[in-house]
Amino acid sequence: MRTPRLLESLVDRIEGNAALDAPASALSGVLRKVIRPGAVEDTLSGTPIGHPLHPLLVAVPIGAWSSSLLLDAVGDEEGARRLVGLGLVSALPTAASGASDWLSTEGAEKRVGLVHALFNYGAIGMYAASWFARRAGRRGTGIGCSLAGASLLSAGGYLGGHLAYAQGVGVDTTAFQQYPADWTDALAVDDLPGEDALTSVQVAGVPVLVTVRAGRPVVMADRCTHRGAPLHEGSVVDGCVVCPWHDSAFSLDDGSVQSGPANRPQPLLETRLHEGRLQVRRADERSLRTNPTGT
Repeated sequence: MRTPRLLESLVDRIEGNAALDAPASALSGVLRKVIRPGAVEDTLSGTPIGHPLHPLLVAVPIGAWSSSLLLDAVGDEEGARRLVGLGLVSALPTAASGASDWLSTEGAEKRVGLVHALFNYGAIGMYAASWFARRAGRRGTGIGCSLAGASLLSAGGYLGGHLAYAQGVGVDTTAFQQYPADWTDALAVDDLPGEDALTSVQVAGVPVLVTVRAGRPVVMADRCTHRGAPLHEGSVVDGCVVCPWHDSAFSLDDGSVQSGPANRPQPLLETRLHEGRLQVRRADERSLRTNPTGT
């Protein structure tokens, strides 16, 4: 069996291992007591910067620890110890941001995320042991612990890549939904929902949310950009549609994120009333959206 297929087989086993659900649930309960919805969760999720925070932070400990091995190879003991320490300090907010993202996953994603975290926590433990060994003058032990930490970090990194690139955790869930560039019928004007009521219709095979705000039709993507929840099952509060799964709030005026854990705005479509029909379009389509996807 070739290496890629072997790795995929191992990940498949993790995804399907229901025995991981109980410890994942227990850990979620502990983390939720610390990572409370609101400012803490929003910050760790990257809401203020409009981009997931975890991938941004993860480069620091990986870079520091990888560079420490290079300094070990050239005999710079003090420099290597300092880089190990830098990696440990930066690993704390990195782990916290990853934990925040993990809390809003379910099923296979949560299982893979748990194992990903365990590998990374193990790496942190080994690098901590390396730092203390180096400080005590046991350079050989310190290097050995760093190598063990690097191995665990590599395994965790592979699973982290699987979470992002194979399972799509952290990716804008509307990224590949194609909306019509020309005016397209959505529904009859007589079928428009009431003020601040929510409904979902299909436009060119893609679900969109329709509501009326201050007498004006508003149409946006029905999939929440965060984890794909059906927004029409949510509610309208203070001029925002609130996600039914994780309580992210999106402005009905421009689709911007008003509160997380979402960090990407909700795509908003242009609207017009034409011969008794509500028509919509999105003129600024991205090049990736060449193959429409539905729900």
